[in-house]
Amino acid sequence: MHFTKMHGLGNDYLYVFGEVPDNIKDICIKLSDRHFGAGSDGMIYISRSDRADFKMRIFNADGSEAMMCGNGIRCVGKYVYEKGYTDNKVVTVDTLSGVKTLRLETVGRKVAGVAVGMGKASVGDFMTLDACGNSVSGTYVSVGNPHFVVFTDDVESVKLDDVGPAIEKQEAFPGGVNVEFVEVLGENRLRMRVWERGSGITLACGTGACASVSAAVSRGACRAGEPVAVVLDGGVLTVEVSSDYEITMTGPAQTVYEGEAQI
Repeated sequence: MHFTKMHGLGNDYLYVFGEVPDNIKDICIKLSDRHFGAGSDGMIYISRSDRADFKMRIFNADGSEAMMCGNGIRCVGKYVYEKGYTDNKVVTVDTLSGVKTLRLETVGRKVAGVAVGMGKASVGDFMTLDACGNSVSGTYVSVGNPHFVVFTDDVESVKLDDVGPAIEKQEAFPGGVNVEFVEVLGENRLRMRVWERGSGITLACGTGACASVSAAVSRGACRAGEPVAVVLDGGVLTVEVSSDYEITMTGPAQTVYEGEAQI
């Protein structure tokens, strides 16, 4: 099997053009392993679509299927353009969270950055949960997939590998939830760390950044209709959330290497 390893701000996946095999869970677990496999946060399959230019399916490192991946979809745009599957600089991609529109920033035949129309966020209830013996309060936000956004004064001190899985598996979230801890650094600037359901701690989460800015706008910590810099472990994403919670996310996409795997 041929694959391309790509990443958006360190959130890395193995990309394959083709239909998803029946044993995808076993393949994904094997190849995602960072010691005995290629090493990744999961796998993304790209194919043609009847209702968009392309379709993407996302599988976490544990083999479970995700609805959407903001960093992943930017890499899909880079993949299809640089490999010659399209000459268009505006590309639509069918996901389990709906059809998303990508606008590619190109230099020659290379894609330097991608802006993604992520759709509309739904900012839900402020909730208090028990995690690791402590009360943790946050906001539920859906951006096509579920997030629990917690604001804190010191995001670096959060024991993410303990509290992240404790929140992910709460009964309040039957299918699990992505968990973001966010610190307001200044005007329209956030620091975010993330625990992704099915993958654990990752260097970046595009949908998590979108959820975090949406939650920040709802509480007045950031202004609607203005670009917000979200500082992640892997770099910086720019997210703009309108007054009616329509989201545009802009960031880089990088190719790491091409590979072959025996499966």
